[in-house]
Amino acid sequence: MTGFRGLTWDHPRGRVWLEAASVLWRERGVDVSWDAQPLEGFEAHPIDELAAEYDLIVLDHPHIGDALRNGALQSLESVLGDDDPLFSERYVGPSLRSYRGDGGTWALPIDAATQVSARDSRLVAAAPETWEDVERLAADVPVALSLSGPHALLTFFSVVAALGAAPVDEAGEAWVPDREALDALEVLRAVQARSAPGYDRINPIGLLERVGSDDPLAFVPLVYGYVNYSRRGNEAPVAFGDAPRAVRGGPIGSMIGGTGVAVSRRAEVTDGLREYLRWLVAPSTQRRVIPEFEGQPALAGAWADREVDDRAGAFYSSTRDTIEAASVRPRYAGFPAAQLAGSELVRSALSGELAPREALARLGRLARDSRAAALKGNR
Repeated sequence: MTGFRGLTWDHPRGRVWLEAASVLWRERGVDVSWDAQPLEGFEAHPIDELAAEYDLIVLDHPHIGDALRNGALQSLESVLGDDDPLFSERYVGPSLRSYRGDGGTWALPIDAATQVSARDSRLVAAAPETWEDVERLAADVPVALSLSGPHALLTFFSVVAALGAAPVDEAGEAWVPDREALDALEVLRAVQARSAPGYDRINPIGLLERVGSDDPLAFVPLVYGYVNYSRRGNEAPVAFGDAPRAVRGGPIGSMIGGTGVAVSRRAEVTDGLREYLRWLVAPSTQRRVIPEFEGQPALAGAWADREVDDRAGAFYSSTRDTIEAASVRPRYAGFPAAQLAGSELVRSALSGELAPREALARLGRLARDSRAAALKGNR
């Protein structure tokens, strides 16, 4: 029996269905054992270090640049062949595109997510449509922005997108245009001024654990969606909706997340591994196995499946417009570290520690310097 080591992230959405699949595939002669790391490790742990220990790595797309700089991954084209049918599958939003670059595809989308709104349906009947609506709501019920780890910068990027500007230019050199950047900060400062205290350093999972529980938190305007919290038996559910717009009928702003499975350089590719990878994104797996075992599929067909959506408390239909409009983050080497530094600057601007224009000036320098370092490292 051929054995492979995999690393995923430690939440039922990222772990349970892969562990269940391992039982099935062990019977087929392919033994894939999965370890799990915390969300914070998933967001920040260097991929080249993980690639020395694991054959398969579940990752987020901003890590692609670091992985390529260190030669940590095998392209899926080299593993499966350029014309494999899975490359022509319709994945929701820009999921597949987010893992492409430098002439290859470096991870296979197995899970799709983006920032959406989350509310306690006992307290908030419908998702506010605009950021102005969010500000008004914050005067009536506890509201919190998702600002922990890299999420302050991603929230900022998303408001820029809602204002109608690309949060990152095509080359990845400038993160945000000046005018929209200042407007976005003012939008967030207005909401933060009315937001409930004590939630700034809580990660998305922690925020969703609080929404719909005995905690008073009633609404989070931008947080990565987790289908697991969409329905909790007969308890008050977390209700998900589209991300806010700057104006009614305007664009939705959100940054694509989700996960892809990458094949490390250390992996010995076999026919069994190829079949396992194809099975992960097969329509039957995405529509039946993944939803049954706590997962969140990446295929558009699964998101459109009425049975899947009904069992998920309308999670997919309620957030589909947002994920289809989502933007992709930079994927150059060094960006994961830069987004953490950028988030700290955004938090400083929201707290009043830094004036908005000073925070934006520092963000601009951070974007330029991190991109220049990436280009220098590629020479």
